[in-house]
Amino acid sequence: MRRYGKVALLSAAAAMVAVFLYYSSRMVKDLSEQERQRMEIWADATKDVVNALDAGDGNVNIDFPLGILNRNTTIPVLLTDDDGNILQHRNFNLPGPVDPLGGLSPVNEAFLKKKLEKLSSTSNVIHIAISEGVAQHLYYEDSTVLKRLNYYPYVELLVMLAFVAVVYFAVRSTQKADQNKVWVGLSKETAHQLGTPISSLMAWMELLPEMGVDADTVAEMNKDVARLTTIASRFSKIGSAPLLELADAGEIASRAAGYMSTRISSRISLDVRHDGGRLPVKACGPLFEWVMENLIKNAVDAMPDGRGSIAVRAGSDRPSVAFIEVEDTGRGMTRKVMKSVFNPGFTTKKRGWGLGLTLARRIVEQYHGGKIYVLRSTPGVGTTFRIEIPLAE
Repeated sequence: MRRYGKVALLSAAAAMVAVFLYYSSRMVKDLSEQERQRMEIWADATKDVVNALDAGDGNVNIDFPLGILNRNTTIPVLLTDDDGNILQHRNFNLPGPVDPLGGLSPVNEAFLKKKLEKLSSTSNVIHIAISEGVAQHLYYEDSTVLKRLNYYPYVELLVMLAFVAVVYFAVRSTQKADQNKVWVGLSKETAHQLGTPISSLMAWMELLPEMGVDADTVAEMNKDVARLTTIASRFSKIGSAPLLELADAGEIASRAAGYMSTRISSRISLDVRHDGGRLPVKACGPLFEWVMENLIKNAVDAMPDGRGSIAVRAGSDRPSVAFIEVEDTGRGMTRKVMKSVFNPGFTTKKRGWGLGLTLARRIVEQYHGGKIYVLRSTPGVGTTFRIEIPLAE
């Protein structure tokens, strides 16, 4: 359903952009045609003035065509003869000083010739038949308004894309914030609900020796009760900034692997490797061990037929960064699964809420300023998760 909502949003945005671009292009085309018509009228006025002046008839009133010529204050025009000599120019921003008598300085003349050369290769030209064998040629540029309108669709497109991007990320951020509130509330409620039975179990544990229960059995049960207490404490820390203390990343990885080694099948080997040397980091031990246990548990669940091997490595291959990797020989993941594996609610298991890796990423990235990602994964070969966390100074 969420995917369809995104598709609908993008489709609506694309439709809006298409409509705006269509009407903008129509407006530009209509204005271009209007300017062409104005230039044709200007060409006719030029012809009337030239013919009147050549005839030398003082009774001919040329005020009207001259008025047409003078009213053009927006469209740059060049009037030339058959030999390409510039007879008249209007509305160009000349780079050099303008001669009040109408002469052209070398700089301005070169500028206008370059404009003429450029306009000669366009369709913005009107040929004026002055008389038999005599012709003039009117070249014109688009007005400033039309030039701006030519860029308007692209500006419009950028604005629309920016608007869609803002809306999309706003929706995503809102959804993510809502999801975070749900996960935080769920975690704290879980911790609260575990508190009562844990307290009851601790009370019972004190009575068991008096009831003649074997001491070794009581000791193992105490370990499990302590484990439940640790789990409840971990859940209670979600949503609030945990206390970070100086710890060794290699020791954290070893403790988590040591705990899990007695709780997985003997058909799965669990190997811990350390590059040597201390890896001092600022970390919340219980939460970070939770991340490690989650990765190891996922690796166990990925083993085909419950057989395989898991390697936990800790070290530093870059300045100021420690890494911990969990590599398994499980089923591996496709690229599609790799992109979604940290999304809340995503799971490939028949049972589970799909929250483990989501919470792991929150713990590593938000609380410890690190990164967690799939380093590599090949279907049928295995997967390697990598955690990176800054070394303490």
